[in-house]
Amino acid sequence: MSNNFRRFNARIGVVFKFQAKALRVLSWRRPTHTLSLLAVYTFVCLDPYLIFVLPLAIALFGIFVPSFIARHPAPASSSEAHAVRNLGYSPRGPPLAPARTFKPTKELSRDFFRNLGDLQNVMDDYSVAHDKIIALVVPKTNFSDEALSSAIFVLLCGACALMTVTAHLIPWRYICLVAGWLAISSNHPTVSRLIGEWQAQYLGGEKEPSATAQAVHDNDRKLEQIQNHPPGPSPDSSLAAERAFDAWVRSDIILDDAPETREVEIFELQHLSDTSGEWEPWLFSPSPYDPLSAARIAGDRPTGTRFFEDVLPPEGWEWSGKKWALDLWSREWVEERIITGVEVETEGERWVYDIYNEHENGVNGSDNGDLGAALGDGDYETPVRSQDQSRYTPKIGPTISWEEGEEGMGRRGSWRRRRWVRMVKRKNVNAASN
Repeated sequence: MSNNFRRFNARIGVVFKFQAKALRVLSWRRPTHTLSLLAVYTFVCLDPYLIFVLPLAIALFGIFVPSFIARHPAPASSSEAHAVRNLGYSPRGPPLAPARTFKPTKELSRDFFRNLGDLQNVMDDYSVAHDKIIALVVPKTNFSDEALSSAIFVLLCGACALMTVTAHLIPWRYICLVAGWLAISSNHPTVSRLIGEWQAQYLGGEKEPSATAQAVHDNDRKLEQIQNHPPGPSPDSSLAAERAFDAWVRSDIILDDAPETREVEIFELQHLSDTSGEWEPWLFSPSPYDPLSAARIAGDRPTGTRFFEDVLPPEGWEWSGKKWALDLWSREWVEERIITGVEVETEGERWVYDIYNEHENGVNGSDNGDLGAALGDGDYETPVRSQDQSRYTPKIGPTISWEEGEEGMGRRGSWRRRRWVRMVKRKNVNAASN
């Protein structure tokens, strides 16, 4: 890092020289140079296609011509007037001087430390500008004041919609021309002095004290009057505009204070015991584990939790409702998921049962938490337990659909489920977590 910084500081001098020359032109040190810049700017504004000529002209008159003159210098001026009178610059002849080259500044030289100081000044200027922009722009755009940011957002949307229709009607050339002339002319010493006097007169800015004691006294009295009685209509008009904007924000910008809410679901699964013939609580699963689900066909276990208290809200959400509510519209969610091969209970406890299949033989559950049920699909015969205790290897048998089972009509399968719902709301994100 230190080596790269030294190399960079030894080669950044050309940028600072360009910056100094640009500031001299813009500050009217040489009015002819500034007026020449304004003339070029005027031509570009009136004919924007000339902007493609600028790089070529800069390359010609800023690089090639100075390099040629350095290679073919003009003759040295003589002290005798009559000798200088008849001499002129002529580019003819062989090169008289070596070509101009740019070498990095030597370390620990005067130019090296000058570049270091200029670099520190640039970094300080950038830091100050960065802090001012952040303090001015971020509070209005980061929705810390949601009403103000929303109002600015609405105004920008309206401006975008308006500009898409009217942008071609605006005389952009003349606007850029006038704006450029005003910006550069404001740096003129006379104009700067007039602007300072106008600010001191109408905006309450400080004024340079005069040389005489009477002028100092008059200036102090004027400043005291300005502090006691703010002059001009400018403060009143700005306050009125600010109050009107605040009133519009309060009246027209309506914020939704209530957090966003959603409904989450969980399915209570129960399995029919082969020994006792009673329904045993199995678990609470995010999937209904219907007969044609991917998990049933693959022979996978249903996934979930054993108790209601172990069911957690989705990430970024928190519980809004206090309790789980049983979904009484069991047929709705069955039809919504296009679930077939089930019997829907529209009254009572709203269970949704598997329809019994004669080719489905129940497998007793064990302490290891075996599935305790067959695949329950008509394309398979009795499932055979594989070495992996959590999976089953189905045997392909005769195809019998759920609706074709005559002998099993009215009988139920070994699984049933019902749907529970609960409301959740968005969780507040702490600033520390960001």
